[in-house]
Amino acid sequence: MLGILLIYFIGKRFYDLAQEYNENKWLYAILSIVVYYAAGVLFIVILGIVSLIFEWNLDLENNFGYNLLVIPFGLVADWAFYIILESRWKKKMLLVNNKLKDEIEDIGKSAEDIN
Repeated sequence: MLGILLIYFIGKRFYDLAQEYNENKWLYAILSIVVYYAAGVLFIVILGIVSLIFEWNLDLENNFGYNLLVIPFGLVADWAFYIILESRWKKKMLLVNNKLKDEIEDIGKSAEDIN
């Protein structure tokens, strides 16, 4: 049940972010869920490799414990993805708005006056 709630809230937040910046809403909602699970799988793989190298005797049958360990790493990965997208889209909006503002100010001027 916790996993379903996390998927919903993660997807909703990215959906709202994409809607705010006029990007593809469903693409980024689904991509955020993929990032969450990919970070979890990467963490488990790294944990497995480290346990083999250092000969830790981890209980590989304890799925509930691993699921609880994966949650923070998936959330951190999604948070980083969110920050990257937000800053990238803000820069894009600023560039578009500045260019639009410059074009509006140039209405009525001849081509020689603009350059």
